[in-house]
Amino acid sequence: MGGNRKMQMESSPPSLKAAHNLKPLRVYQAWRGNNKFFCGGRLVFGPDVASLFLTTFLIAGPAIAFCIKIYLRIRQGNGDNDAQWVPVLAVGSALTVLDLLFLLMTSGRDPGIVPRNSRAPEFDEAFDIPTPSMEWINGTTPHLKLPRTKDVIINGHTVKVKFCDTCLLYRPPRTSHCSICNNCVQRFDHHCPWVGQCIGIRNYRWFFMFISTSTILCLYVFVFTWINIAQRGTLRTLTHDYVSDILIVYCFIAVWFVGGLTVFHFYLICTNQTTYENFRYQYDRRGNPYNKGSCGNLRETLCSRIQPSRNKFRSFVVEEEHMPHSLSPNHMDGMLTPKEKIDIEMGSMHAEGGGIPIPELLRKFDFDNFDDDLKFEDDEGQPSFDPFYSVDEDSRTSNATVVNFHSSEYDEPAESFHARERDRHNP
Repeated sequence: MGGNRKMQMESSPPSLKAAHNLKPLRVYQAWRGNNKFFCGGRLVFGPDVASLFLTTFLIAGPAIAFCIKIYLRIRQGNGDNDAQWVPVLAVGSALTVLDLLFLLMTSGRDPGIVPRNSRAPEFDEAFDIPTPSMEWINGTTPHLKLPRTKDVIINGHTVKVKFCDTCLLYRPPRTSHCSICNNCVQRFDHHCPWVGQCIGIRNYRWFFMFISTSTILCLYVFVFTWINIAQRGTLRTLTHDYVSDILIVYCFIAVWFVGGLTVFHFYLICTNQTTYENFRYQYDRRGNPYNKGSCGNLRETLCSRIQPSRNKFRSFVVEEEHMPHSLSPNHMDGMLTPKEKIDIEMGSMHAEGGGIPIPELLRKFDFDNFDDDLKFEDDEGQPSFDPFYSVDEDSRTSNATVVNFHSSEYDEPAESFHARERDRHNP
């Protein structure tokens, strides 16, 4: 039994041997997007995850410096009110930890990625206009006739959903494809470079809490740094305490950025919009189909249950999903257009580039001597080319050469044919 099995393995095709030797892959290992995974696919980041270190430093650096300043004042104990700074230190530390936690929750989780399809959806209706962007299956170009958009009714409003050429699906309402992460994301808001992740339906709440906590932390450090300076003498402390000076200037600048961002996103939540929709569409003119009133919008965004991820990144993928697709002659016949079949038979560069084997007859054809076969003698006895088969000196393998390869292998050259005819008439 062992010998028979070994012989079967040796006689099996190389593709079956490769498939047999493939290790099972998890979804995150065969992921087609640009995401980066850590901890065995438990943490999902965007391709620009390196920016997360800069953001962490910009938050933790000033906050830790502030906490150290307050701690040193408590340790010195020069005044009666120094013990009152203990709650200040505790609240500052808690805000810093919460801010970093919300940053991680925003950046390290699935933002609402829509799983992509392995093939385009099928439709019963036929459409006259082919979609050029649908040339996709296994490197061939069967011009699938799919509509570019579809109409969906939402709360009495007609909303157009577009077909995604990359994910091969009709995007659900409020879904957009992020060109940075290369994924379709539900309720796509924007791609934030500061957190290195898309902001979508599953992490928008954490993103809003992150920028809100950052705003509160900036104001907190700014105010209590000024109080600390005022209690020690404003002018004397400002000229000697360089750490406090830097904290005041830094927080004053940062609060305008994160504070403005918090106010803007609070407006978006109250009106049930996304950043993408706010810049792309004008709901004020034609009404927002998703608006449920300010209270309903706040409840939906901040208090509703976050839906589970549609991607099981740690599950094993089906073998054929991550194996390279191969075109067999039987499958290829039903997938190619007439023009592509001609290209394959002609051995064009398209066929070679697509990995399609050139017919055996074309491989054995002698292109070097083909131009001599097309020559004939004119009235003056000078050799010339057939006007219907002009061959360029720089490119000998022209289309005319390939079109007539069926008869060129079996037909005799014109000169040998005429010589044999002369021998027969003149014995």
